[in-house]
Amino acid sequence: MASSLSAARAIDFLCEHTLSKSRVMALLAHDNGPSSLTAVLTCKDPDHAYEAAGILRRVLACRDVSTVEDELKALTAEMPDAPASSLRQAVGQAASGNWSADPSTLFVVPEPEPDPSEEDPVNGAVRGPAGHPKLQDLPGKVVRISHLYEFHVTDEDALLRAAVARGWEPLPASELGDDDPRDLIGAVLTLTEDPDVAGTETLEDQSSAELLSLEDGDELADWSRRPIITRFTHGWRLREQRTRPASESETPNFAALFETQACPCKGEDEDCEECGWQLTPRTADLLHTALVVLADQAYDDAERLGDQFLSDSDSATWEVFDRLPPLTWTADHRWRRRMARAFDDLAGDLAKGNWPNPTCTAEEMALHLAIENAPMYLEDREEEDDHSSLPEHEDDYSWDSCSDLLFQDHDVLMLFHTKFSGIEDPEHPMNQSMGIGDLREAAWFTAFDNRSIRDPRRGFRR
Repeated sequence: MASSLSAARAIDFLCEHTLSKSRVMALLAHDNGPSSLTAVLTCKDPDHAYEAAGILRRVLACRDVSTVEDELKALTAEMPDAPASSLRQAVGQAASGNWSADPSTLFVVPEPEPDPSEEDPVNGAVRGPAGHPKLQDLPGKVVRISHLYEFHVTDEDALLRAAVARGWEPLPASELGDDDPRDLIGAVLTLTEDPDVAGTETLEDQSSAELLSLEDGDELADWSRRPIITRFTHGWRLREQRTRPASESETPNFAALFETQACPCKGEDEDCEECGWQLTPRTADLLHTALVVLADQAYDDAERLGDQFLSDSDSATWEVFDRLPPLTWTADHRWRRRMARAFDDLAGDLAKGNWPNPTCTAEEMALHLAIENAPMYLEDREEEDDHSSLPEHEDDYSWDSCSDLLFQDHDVLMLFHTKFSGIEDPEHPMNQSMGIGDLREAAWFTAFDNRSIRDPRRGFRR
Protein backbone atom coordinates (compact mmCIF):
# COMPACT_ATOMS: atom_id res chain seq x y z
CA MET A 1 0.00 0.00 0.00
CA ALA A 2 1.13 3.58 -0.46
CA SER A 3 0.76 6.47 1.93
CA SER A 4 1.47 10.17 1.75
CA LEU A 5 3.41 11.46 4.77
CA SER A 6 3.62 15.05 5.99
CA ALA A 7 4.54 14.62 9.66
CA ALA A 8 7.17 12.47 11.33
CA ARG A 9 9.36 12.09 14.41
CA ALA A 10 13.15 12.38 14.35
CA ILE A 11 14.75 9.35 16.01
CA ASP A 12 18.42 9.92 15.15
CA PHE A 13 20.82 12.11 13.18
CA LEU A 14 23.54 10.73 10.92
CA CYS A 15 26.50 12.10 8.94
CA GLU A 16 27.38 11.33 5.33
CA HIS A 17 30.83 12.36 4.07
CA THR A 18 32.31 12.56 0.57
CA LEU A 19 35.54 14.12 -0.67
CA SER A 20 33.78 17.38 -1.53
CA LYS A 21 31.06 17.77 1.09
CA SER A 22 29.41 16.44 4.23
CA ARG A 23 25.72 16.12 4.98
CA VAL A 24 23.69 15.70 8.14
CA MET A 25 20.66 13.47 7.72
CA ALA A 26 17.63 13.01 9.98
CA LEU A 27 16.30 9.50 10.46
CA LEU A 28 12.53 9.88 10.66
CA ALA A 29 9.88 7.53 12.02
CA HIS A 30 6.37 7.60 10.53
CA ASP A 31 3.28 6.20 12.17
CA ASN A 32 1.88 5.00 8.86
CA GLY A 33 5.02 4.02 7.01
CA PRO A 34 8.62 2.84 7.30
CA SER A 35 11.45 5.02 8.55
CA SER A 36 13.05 7.40 6.09
CA LEU A 37 16.06 9.70 5.74
CA THR A 38 15.88 13.39 4.95
CA ALA A 39 18.67 15.94 4.51
CA VAL A 40 19.16 18.51 7.29
CA LEU A 41 22.13 20.49 5.99
CA THR A 42 25.12 20.29 3.65
CA CYS A 43 28.54 21.79 4.39
CA LYS A 44 32.16 21.40 3.29
CA ASP A 45 33.74 20.86 6.72
CA PRO A 46 33.23 17.29 8.03
CA ASP A 47 33.93 18.44 11.60
CA HIS A 48 31.05 20.91 11.33
CA ALA A 49 28.71 18.13 10.19
CA TYR A 50 29.87 15.82 12.97
CA GLU A 51 29.36 18.48 15.66
CA ALA A 52 25.99 19.47 14.20
CA ALA A 53 24.76 15.88 14.43
CA GLY A 54 25.94 15.74 18.05
CA ILE A 55 24.03 18.91 18.93
CA LEU A 56 20.87 17.58 17.29
CA ARG A 57 21.14 14.25 19.12
CA ARG A 58 21.50 16.03 22.43
CA VAL A 59 18.42 18.19 21.81
CA LEU A 60 16.51 15.11 20.70
CA ALA A 61 17.35 13.36 23.98
CA CYS A 62 16.31 16.15 26.35
CA ARG A 63 13.95 18.29 24.18
CA ASP A 64 15.56 21.43 25.62
CA VAL A 65 17.28 23.91 23.29
CA SER A 66 18.87 25.75 26.23
CA THR A 67 21.22 22.82 26.86
CA VAL A 68 23.02 23.43 23.57
CA GLU A 69 22.83 27.21 23.24
CA ASP A 70 26.54 27.84 23.71
CA GLU A 71 27.60 24.97 21.41
CA LEU A 72 25.07 26.02 18.79
CA LYS A 73 26.18 29.64 18.88
CA ALA A 74 29.86 28.71 18.58
CA LEU A 75 29.31 26.26 15.74
CA THR A 76 26.99 28.43 13.66
CA ALA A 77 29.49 31.29 13.99
CA GLU A 78 32.00 29.11 12.12
CA MET A 79 29.59 27.86 9.43
CA PRO A 80 28.38 29.60 6.27
CA ASP A 81 24.99 31.27 6.58
CA ALA A 82 22.95 28.65 4.72
CA PRO A 83 23.92 25.53 6.73
CA ALA A 84 23.95 27.59 9.94
CA SER A 85 20.34 28.64 9.31
CA SER A 86 19.37 25.05 8.49
CA LEU A 87 20.96 23.82 11.72
CA ARG A 88 19.12 26.36 13.85
CA GLN A 89 15.83 25.37 12.22
CA ALA A 90 16.58 21.65 12.73
CA VAL A 91 17.37 22.22 16.42
CA GLY A 92 13.93 23.74 16.87
CA GLN A 93 12.26 20.81 15.12
CA ALA A 94 14.23 18.25 17.16
CA ALA A 95 13.21 19.98 20.39
CA SER A 96 9.53 20.03 19.42
CA GLY A 97 9.44 16.29 18.87
CA ASN A 98 7.78 16.71 15.47
CA TRP A 99 9.44 16.89 12.07
CA SER A 100 7.78 18.37 9.01
CA ALA A 101 8.54 16.01 6.15
CA ASP A 102 8.00 16.69 2.49
CA PRO A 103 4.96 14.78 1.21
CA SER A 104 6.19 11.60 -0.36
CA THR A 105 4.97 8.18 -1.29
CA LEU A 106 6.56 5.31 0.58
CA PHE A 107 5.96 1.70 -0.20
CA VAL A 108 4.87 -0.22 2.87
CA VAL A 109 5.22 -3.98 2.83
CA PRO A 110 1.89 -5.28 4.12
CA GLU A 111 2.13 -7.45 7.21
CA PRO A 112 -0.08 -10.52 7.48
CA GLU A 113 -2.87 -10.40 9.98
CA PRO A 114 -1.81 -12.04 13.25
CA ASP A 115 -3.03 -15.57 13.73
CA PRO A 116 -5.29 -15.74 16.82
CA SER A 117 -3.94 -19.22 17.45
CA GLU A 118 -0.56 -17.65 18.18
CA GLU A 119 -1.88 -15.57 21.06
CA ASP A 120 0.31 -15.89 24.13
CA PRO A 121 -1.60 -18.02 26.67
CA VAL A 122 0.07 -16.21 29.59
CA ASN A 123 -0.19 -12.50 28.84
CA GLY A 124 -2.36 -12.38 25.76
CA ALA A 125 0.23 -10.66 23.57
CA VAL A 126 -0.33 -11.41 19.88
CA ARG A 127 2.76 -12.74 18.15
CA GLY A 128 3.91 -11.07 14.96
CA PRO A 129 4.83 -12.79 11.69
CA ALA A 130 8.12 -13.90 13.23
CA GLY A 131 6.27 -15.60 16.09
CA HIS A 132 7.80 -13.12 18.51
CA PRO A 133 6.17 -10.19 20.37
CA LYS A 134 7.46 -6.63 20.34
CA LEU A 135 8.72 -4.93 23.50
CA GLN A 136 5.51 -2.92 23.87
CA ASP A 137 3.49 -6.15 23.95
CA LEU A 138 5.17 -7.45 27.10
CA PRO A 139 3.79 -6.38 30.50
CA GLY A 140 6.98 -7.10 32.47
CA LYS A 141 10.61 -6.00 32.36
CA VAL A 142 12.97 -7.37 29.73
CA VAL A 143 16.64 -7.95 30.59
CA ARG A 144 19.22 -8.17 27.82
CA ILE A 145 22.48 -9.94 28.63
CA SER A 146 25.47 -9.78 26.28
CA HIS A 147 28.52 -11.93 26.77
CA LEU A 148 32.08 -11.39 25.55
CA TYR A 149 34.47 -14.34 25.24
CA GLU A 150 38.00 -14.43 23.89
CA PHE A 151 39.61 -17.85 23.51
CA HIS A 152 43.22 -18.56 22.65
CA VAL A 153 43.32 -21.84 20.73
CA THR A 154 46.31 -23.78 22.05
CA ASP A 155 45.49 -27.22 20.62
CA GLU A 156 43.41 -27.25 17.43
CA ASP A 157 43.10 -31.06 17.29
CA ALA A 158 41.85 -31.30 20.88
CA LEU A 159 39.33 -28.53 20.22
CA LEU A 160 38.00 -30.21 17.07
CA ARG A 161 37.74 -33.65 18.73
CA ALA A 162 35.74 -32.19 21.63
CA ALA A 163 33.40 -30.38 19.23
CA VAL A 164 32.83 -33.51 17.13
CA ALA A 165 32.00 -35.42 20.31
CA ARG A 166 29.24 -32.87 20.90
CA GLY A 167 27.76 -33.51 17.44
CA TRP A 168 29.45 -30.63 15.62
CA GLU A 169 30.13 -30.83 11.90
CA PRO A 170 32.44 -28.30 10.18
CA LEU A 171 31.14 -26.11 7.40
CA PRO A 172 31.77 -27.32 3.84
CA ALA A 173 35.18 -26.36 2.47
CA SER A 174 33.49 -24.14 -0.13
CA GLU A 175 32.15 -21.91 2.67
CA LEU A 176 35.40 -21.64 4.61
CA GLY A 177 37.99 -18.95 4.01
CA ASP A 178 41.76 -19.12 4.10
CA ASP A 179 41.76 -17.55 7.57
CA ASP A 180 39.84 -20.46 9.16
CA PRO A 181 40.09 -23.57 6.92
CA ARG A 182 39.25 -25.95 9.79
CA ASP A 183 36.20 -23.99 11.03
CA LEU A 184 37.68 -23.33 14.46
CA ILE A 185 35.04 -20.64 14.98
CA GLY A 186 32.24 -23.17 14.64
CA ALA A 187 34.01 -25.58 16.98
CA VAL A 188 34.45 -22.94 19.67
CA LEU A 189 30.83 -21.80 19.31
CA THR A 190 29.71 -25.39 19.89
CA LEU A 191 31.62 -25.58 23.17
CA THR A 192 31.08 -22.12 24.69
CA GLU A 193 28.59 -23.47 27.22
CA ASP A 194 31.26 -25.78 28.66
CA PRO A 195 33.09 -24.53 31.79
CA ASP A 196 36.40 -25.15 29.99
CA VAL A 197 36.61 -25.21 26.22
CA ALA A 198 38.99 -28.03 25.29
CA GLY A 199 42.19 -27.01 23.54
CA THR A 200 41.89 -23.34 24.54
CA GLU A 201 42.67 -20.90 27.29
CA THR A 202 40.11 -18.23 28.15
CA LEU A 203 41.50 -14.71 27.78
CA GLU A 204 38.30 -12.75 28.39
CA ASP A 205 34.95 -13.57 29.97
CA GLN A 206 32.67 -10.57 30.54
CA SER A 207 28.94 -10.04 30.82
CA SER A 208 26.89 -6.90 30.34
CA ALA A 209 23.24 -6.62 31.36
CA GLU A 210 20.63 -3.90 30.84
CA LEU A 211 16.89 -3.36 31.16
CA LEU A 212 15.25 -2.57 27.84
CA SER A 213 13.19 0.61 27.73
CA LEU A 214 10.76 1.86 25.09
CA GLU A 215 11.47 5.42 26.22
CA ASP A 216 15.14 4.94 25.29
CA GLY A 217 14.24 3.55 21.88
CA ASP A 218 15.05 -0.09 22.74
CA GLU A 219 13.40 -3.00 20.95
CA LEU A 220 13.67 -6.76 21.06
CA ALA A 221 16.45 -8.16 18.88
CA ASP A 222 14.11 -9.78 16.35
CA TRP A 223 12.41 -6.43 15.72
CA SER A 224 15.25 -3.96 16.32
CA ARG A 225 15.91 -1.64 13.36
CA ARG A 226 19.25 -0.50 14.76
CA PRO A 227 22.36 -2.58 15.55
CA ILE A 228 22.54 -3.90 19.09
CA ILE A 229 25.76 -2.53 20.57
CA THR A 230 27.23 -3.51 23.93
CA ARG A 231 30.19 -1.75 25.50
CA PHE A 232 32.52 -3.86 27.64
CA THR A 233 35.37 -2.64 29.80
CA HIS A 234 38.67 -3.03 28.00
CA GLY A 235 42.10 -1.64 27.38
CA TRP A 236 43.01 -0.41 30.85
CA ARG A 237 46.39 -2.14 30.87
CA LEU A 238 47.54 -0.18 27.83
CA ARG A 239 46.18 3.14 29.06
CA GLU A 240 47.87 2.78 32.46
CA GLN A 241 51.26 2.77 30.72
CA ARG A 242 50.86 6.38 29.64
CA THR A 243 52.45 8.52 32.35
CA ARG A 244 54.04 11.39 30.42
CA PRO A 245 53.09 13.44 27.35
CA ALA A 246 53.66 11.53 24.13
CA SER A 247 56.57 13.68 22.96
CA GLU A 248 59.05 14.79 25.62
CA SER A 249 60.91 16.87 23.05
CA GLU A 250 57.94 19.23 22.88
CA THR A 251 58.02 20.03 26.61
CA PRO A 252 58.15 23.83 27.01
CA ASN A 253 61.18 25.54 28.53
CA PHE A 254 59.65 26.15 31.95
CA ALA A 255 62.91 27.50 33.37
CA ALA A 256 62.62 30.47 31.01
CA LEU A 257 58.81 30.74 31.04
CA PHE A 258 58.54 30.81 34.84
CA GLU A 259 61.83 32.33 35.86
CA THR A 260 61.75 32.92 39.60
CA GLN A 261 62.59 36.30 41.08
CA ALA A 262 64.72 36.78 44.19
CA CYS A 263 63.43 39.31 46.71
CA PRO A 264 65.80 42.05 47.91
CA CYS A 265 65.12 41.06 51.52
CA LYS A 266 66.38 37.51 50.79
CA GLY A 267 63.54 36.11 52.88
CA GLU A 268 64.71 37.73 56.07
CA ASP A 269 61.79 40.16 56.42
CA GLU A 270 58.56 38.39 57.45
CA ASP A 271 56.53 41.50 56.60
CA CYS A 272 58.04 42.04 53.15
CA GLU A 273 55.26 42.70 50.64
CA GLU A 274 57.43 41.65 47.69
CA CYS A 275 57.96 38.07 48.92
CA GLY A 276 54.89 36.63 47.22
CA TRP A 277 54.30 33.04 46.19
CA GLN A 278 55.66 32.10 42.78
CA LEU A 279 54.60 29.46 40.29
CA THR A 280 57.98 27.83 39.83
CA PRO A 281 59.39 25.96 36.80
CA ARG A 282 59.17 22.60 38.58
CA THR A 283 55.59 23.14 39.70
CA ALA A 284 54.60 24.33 36.22
CA ASP A 285 56.26 21.29 34.61
CA LEU A 286 54.35 18.77 36.73
CA LEU A 287 51.06 20.64 36.30
CA HIS A 288 51.60 20.69 32.54
CA THR A 289 52.34 16.96 32.53
CA ALA A 290 49.20 16.21 34.55
CA LEU A 291 47.01 18.35 32.28
CA VAL A 292 48.31 16.83 29.03
CA VAL A 293 47.91 13.27 30.31
CA LEU A 294 44.41 14.01 31.61
CA ALA A 295 43.50 15.51 28.23
CA ASP A 296 44.66 12.36 26.42
CA GLN A 297 42.77 10.16 28.89
CA ALA A 298 39.63 12.30 28.52
CA TYR A 299 39.76 12.08 24.71
CA ASP A 300 40.15 8.30 25.02
CA ASP A 301 37.22 8.11 27.44
CA ALA A 302 35.05 10.29 25.21
CA GLU A 303 35.79 8.16 22.14
CA ARG A 304 34.84 4.93 23.93
CA LEU A 305 31.87 6.37 25.80
CA GLY A 306 30.19 8.22 22.96
CA ASP A 307 26.80 9.32 24.32
CA GLN A 308 26.65 6.44 26.81
CA PHE A 309 25.62 7.29 30.36
CA LEU A 310 27.96 6.57 33.26
CA SER A 311 26.82 4.71 36.36
CA ASP A 312 28.21 3.72 39.75
CA SER A 313 29.00 0.30 38.34
CA ASP A 314 31.51 1.91 35.94
CA SER A 315 33.77 3.10 38.78
CA ALA A 316 36.84 1.13 37.62
CA THR A 317 36.27 1.60 33.90
CA TRP A 318 37.18 5.18 33.00
CA GLU A 319 40.18 7.43 33.54
CA VAL A 320 38.51 10.85 33.87
CA PHE A 321 34.75 11.12 33.57
CA ASP A 322 33.86 8.99 36.58
CA ARG A 323 35.98 11.45 38.62
CA LEU A 324 33.64 14.32 37.75
CA PRO A 325 30.51 15.20 39.76
CA PRO A 326 27.65 12.72 39.10
CA LEU A 327 25.46 15.42 37.52
CA THR A 328 27.81 15.28 34.50
CA TRP A 329 27.50 11.52 34.01
CA THR A 330 24.65 11.92 31.50
CA ALA A 331 26.70 14.24 29.27
CA ASP A 332 26.99 13.49 25.57
CA HIS A 333 30.05 12.89 23.40
CA ARG A 334 30.49 16.53 22.37
CA TRP A 335 30.36 17.70 26.00
CA ARG A 336 33.05 15.16 26.91
CA ARG A 337 35.30 16.28 24.06
CA ARG A 338 34.94 19.88 25.24
CA MET A 339 35.91 18.74 28.73
CA ALA A 340 39.02 17.09 27.26
CA ARG A 341 39.82 20.37 25.52
CA ALA A 342 39.58 22.20 28.86
CA PHE A 343 42.67 20.27 30.04
CA ASP A 344 44.44 21.21 26.80
CA ASP A 345 43.50 24.88 27.18
CA LEU A 346 45.07 25.07 30.65
CA ALA A 347 48.15 23.17 29.48
CA GLY A 348 48.40 25.71 26.65
CA ASP A 349 48.37 28.56 29.18
CA LEU A 350 51.38 27.03 30.95
CA ALA A 351 53.17 26.41 27.65
CA LYS A 352 52.88 30.16 26.97
CA GLY A 353 54.25 31.12 30.37
CA ASN A 354 50.88 32.11 31.86
CA TRP A 355 49.33 30.96 35.09
CA PRO A 356 46.56 28.40 34.44
CA ASN A 357 43.68 30.60 35.55
CA PRO A 358 40.38 28.80 34.78
CA THR A 359 37.98 30.73 32.55
CA CYS A 360 34.94 28.51 33.18
CA THR A 361 33.62 25.78 35.48
CA ALA A 362 34.98 22.98 33.27
CA GLU A 363 38.49 24.41 33.51
CA GLU A 364 38.14 24.76 37.28
CA MET A 365 37.34 21.06 37.54
CA ALA A 366 40.17 20.23 35.14
CA LEU A 367 42.69 22.14 37.26
CA HIS A 368 41.49 20.48 40.47
CA LEU A 369 42.15 17.07 38.91
CA ALA A 370 45.56 18.17 37.61
CA ILE A 371 46.66 19.43 41.05
CA GLU A 372 45.50 16.12 42.51
CA ASN A 373 47.47 14.10 39.92
CA ALA A 374 50.63 16.22 39.67
CA PRO A 375 52.46 14.85 42.75
CA MET A 376 52.50 11.30 41.35
CA TYR A 377 54.62 12.45 38.39
CA LEU A 378 57.28 13.57 40.85
CA GLU A 379 57.19 10.16 42.51
CA ASP A 380 57.29 8.22 39.22
CA ARG A 381 60.01 10.21 37.45
CA GLU A 382 63.48 8.88 36.77
CA GLU A 383 66.32 10.12 38.98
CA GLU A 384 67.91 12.06 36.16
CA ASP A 385 65.53 13.62 33.66
CA ASP A 386 64.58 17.00 32.20
CA HIS A 387 62.63 17.86 35.34
CA SER A 388 65.73 17.41 37.52
CA SER A 389 67.55 20.03 35.46
CA LEU A 390 64.99 22.74 36.31
CA PRO A 391 66.06 25.25 38.98
CA GLU A 392 64.93 24.55 42.52
CA HIS A 393 62.92 27.00 44.63
CA GLU A 394 61.33 26.96 48.06
CA ASP A 395 57.87 27.27 46.45
CA ASP A 396 58.33 24.06 44.45
CA TYR A 397 55.41 21.60 44.68
CA SER A 398 53.31 23.83 46.97
CA TRP A 399 50.04 22.27 45.81
CA ASP A 400 48.01 23.82 48.63
CA SER A 401 49.10 27.25 47.43
CA CYS A 402 48.08 26.30 43.89
CA SER A 403 44.61 25.44 45.18
CA ASP A 404 44.42 28.70 47.14
CA LEU A 405 45.75 31.08 44.49
CA LEU A 406 44.81 29.69 41.07
CA PHE A 407 41.03 29.67 41.66
CA GLN A 408 38.42 32.32 42.29
CA ASP A 409 36.50 29.87 44.50
CA HIS A 410 35.98 26.15 45.03
CA ASP A 411 32.21 26.09 44.51
CA VAL A 412 32.43 23.31 41.90
CA LEU A 413 33.66 20.88 44.58
CA MET A 414 30.31 21.20 46.35
CA LEU A 415 28.79 19.16 43.52
CA PHE A 416 30.43 16.03 44.96
CA HIS A 417 28.48 16.24 48.23
CA THR A 418 24.96 14.89 48.51
CA LYS A 419 24.09 17.40 51.22
CA PHE A 420 24.32 20.11 48.55
CA SER A 421 21.99 18.32 46.15
CA GLY A 422 20.39 20.79 43.74
CA ILE A 423 22.80 23.61 44.55
CA GLU A 424 23.99 23.65 40.92
CA ASP A 425 20.69 25.31 39.94
CA PRO A 426 20.87 29.13 40.15
CA GLU A 427 17.24 29.08 41.39
CA HIS A 428 18.19 26.98 44.44
CA PRO A 429 17.89 29.06 47.67
CA MET A 430 21.38 28.11 48.91
CA ASN A 431 22.86 28.87 45.51
CA GLN A 432 21.31 32.33 45.58
CA SER A 433 22.31 33.06 49.18
CA MET A 434 25.93 32.13 48.45
CA GLY A 435 26.04 33.78 45.02
CA ILE A 436 27.33 30.60 43.37
CA GLY A 437 25.87 30.94 39.87
CA ASP A 438 24.99 28.28 37.31
CA LEU A 439 26.87 25.01 37.87
CA ARG A 440 24.56 22.86 35.76
CA GLU A 441 26.24 20.65 33.19
CA ALA A 442 25.17 22.81 30.22
CA ALA A 443 26.81 25.91 31.75
CA TRP A 444 30.22 24.41 32.44
CA PHE A 445 31.79 25.99 29.35
CA THR A 446 30.24 29.44 29.77
CA ALA A 447 33.05 31.95 30.41
CA PHE A 448 33.17 33.73 33.76
CA ASP A 449 32.27 37.41 33.54
CA ASN A 450 35.72 38.49 34.76
CA ARG A 451 37.72 36.16 32.51
CA SER A 452 38.61 36.36 28.83
CA ILE A 453 36.77 34.07 26.41
CA ARG A 454 38.67 31.30 24.64
CA ASP A 455 38.75 31.53 20.85
CA PRO A 456 35.69 29.52 19.70
CA ARG A 457 37.54 28.66 16.45
CA ARG A 458 40.46 26.93 18.18
CA GLY A 459 39.15 23.42 17.43
CA PHE A 460 40.31 20.23 19.13
CA ARG A 461 43.78 18.71 19.35
CA ARG A 462 42.47 15.24 18.43
